[in-house]
Amino acid sequence: MYQKSSISIMFLTLLALATTFPSSVQSQSTRVGFYSSSCPRAESIVTETVQKHFKSSPSIAAGLLRMHFHDCFVQGCDASVLLNGANTEKTAVPNLGLRGWEVIDDAKTQLEAACPGVVSCADILALAARDSVVLTKGINWNVPTGRLDGRVSLASEANNLPGPRDSIDVQKTKFQTFGLNTQDLVTLVGGHTIGTSACQFFRYRLYNFTTTGNGADPTINPSFLPQLRTLCPQGGDAAKRVDLDTGSATLFDATFFKNLENGRGILESDQKLWTDASTKSFVQRFLGVGGLQALNFNVEFGRSMVKMSTIGVKSAPNGEIRRICSAIN
Repeated sequence: MYQKSSISIMFLTLLALATTFPSSVQSQSTRVGFYSSSCPRAESIVTETVQKHFKSSPSIAAGLLRMHFHDCFVQGCDASVLLNGANTEKTAVPNLGLRGWEVIDDAKTQLEAACPGVVSCADILALAARDSVVLTKGINWNVPTGRLDGRVSLASEANNLPGPRDSIDVQKTKFQTFGLNTQDLVTLVGGHTIGTSACQFFRYRLYNFTTTGNGADPTINPSFLPQLRTLCPQGGDAAKRVDLDTGSATLFDATFFKNLENGRGILESDQKLWTDASTKSFVQRFLGVGGLQALNFNVEFGRSMVKMSTIGVKSAPNGEIRRICSAIN
């Protein structure tokens, strides 16, 4: 179930079926191929730009995927996370580790040269997230486009983002706010199969978490604990990056869920997907546990990404096509 091979034609066919959503979910203002007439090379320009940056810095893929997620959960999928300013989303603690700003700016510069004032920064980000999954050996999916860019970006609203200490109930509430169910929650958190986290977001689990035993979070596999403590010693560099999917952090696959099963989740909120019964069943289905209806992680990820990407799509007069992604017009 967690082979690192390319996705088969069968899975691509399943995805095509899985990403056909009713109009109540997919915003009427977005559709696949939105730029087919107004800017025919829009999607290929974004893809080629992401490929170029990925070639020199493969870790950029995880940054772009996470950036799209963080954007959609604050003000909707409107590129508000890209705006510069003293108190914008970009300055909020959960967003300080995001990477890939230069990729979006590069793509925007090329698109403005090819089709001035046509392609939104929000669409560039959604397309770049998809391309990042493909480049890390994950599945491809059709991205509905036609979003407008937002004009509001507030650091204080980043509290809407799921946090590393959130309980499953809190995570569910945050996802349900945007019409995303428990399966979407588990699936989208599975995006942590690529990328890293800073020690500051999970080191508390390693030391003095309890007053008994080894003092660590008891859900951490004891054989894994020494490795984590070596990577993140007490008093060490809080900004040091650690792979979220140990042993497979550069490949988009289901080994992230196998690590949860084995007590090797890095973030507390991730590991809780295994310890909470309401989410554990989905993890087991991604792992192909006998007796449960199996789910293909890549197929479901594409489906949930399309669903998430329609959150809070702006319409005139609340949106615009920015000329520069880091500033409103």
